[in-house]
This record gives sequence, structure tokens and C-alpha cells, in this order.
Amino acid sequence: MKLHAAAILIIFWLGVFTVHTVKGSAGSQPMRKFSCVSLFTQQLNIRQLVSYEKQQVPVNAIMFITTKGIKICVSPDQKWVQAAMKKIDQKRATK
Repeated sequence: MKLHAAAILIIFWLGVFTVHTVKGSAGSQPMRKFSCVSLFTQQLNIRQLVSYEKQQVPVNAIMFITTKGIKICVSPDQKWVQAAMKKIDQKRATK
């Protein structure tokens, strides 16, 4: 009976280890928690933007993050978006 219980315990731990290993290797690239699916069309106040992320899938977009942590997606083709990205990059370089 002890051998039977030990075998079950070993099989259980091997299963847990295998699942943990698969999850670790499959998740080597971080997944976004938020993706742009629609784009905001109005110009944002550049002073309230603290960072941005570029996205190409499912739509080509720039995701701005405001001082309050709000994420807003906009088209990267607009001139004000390029200016805002440049200003954020300059702020990052001075820190």
C-alpha cells in the first residue's frame, strides 16, 4: 500500500512540475493586458502623457499612458502624436 501511495505522489509531482515548466517556457514573451482595437480621434494634452507603447496588432496604434494611468490609443500617423512621442522620449533621456 505504501508503494502504491508513493507512486501516486510521484506521478502527481511530475504532473505539477511539467505544467509549471510548460507555463514558464510558453510565457517567455510578455502578453499585453490591454490592446488597442479602436483609436481615439481627438488630440490629447501632451503635458498629461507620461509614456507610450507602439502596437501593430490588431491595429497599428500608439498607446499613450496618462499621468492618471489611463491608456488611450491613437493613430501613429498624426503629427501631434509624433510630437508627443518625441517630447516623452526627451523627458526619458533627461531622467
